[in-house]
Amino acid sequence: MQQEQGQDNTPYHVMGGADTIRRMVDAFYPLVQAHPLLGPLFPEDIEPVRDKQFLFLTQFFGGPPLYSEQYGHPMMRARHLPFEITPQRAEAWLSCMKQALETIGMEPELRAFVLDRLRGPATHFINTEA
Repeated sequence: MQQEQGQDNTPYHVMGGADTIRRMVDAFYPLVQAHPLLGPLFPEDIEPVRDKQFLFLTQFFGGPPLYSEQYGHPMMRARHLPFEITPQRAEAWLSCMKQALETIGMEPELRAFVLDRLRGPATHFINTEA
């Protein structure tokens, strides 16, 4: 992904800003809820989770620090510790995100960048091998 200098070249802006992040989240969560390994981890009322994911991804990709402004430092590993995150669940999460990015029509080079960037946190959240 080629970038020029300046704020408009953050991944957030290159991806298309808030509209793209919202479309990603909207395409992603139905896949997660339907996934046999991931669905059981999520509450029936998924809206608060979707909203937090939008805020986090906005910040994570270089947009406004919406998550931190509302909830403080993300501390995402600590926030995921109550849930059993296995290597299989991390891969399933990434697979759902890949499918969501394909669904919204993200170009392959950008999709590869986004998935590579998300792979680090997904594997960092693993807290059990079972």
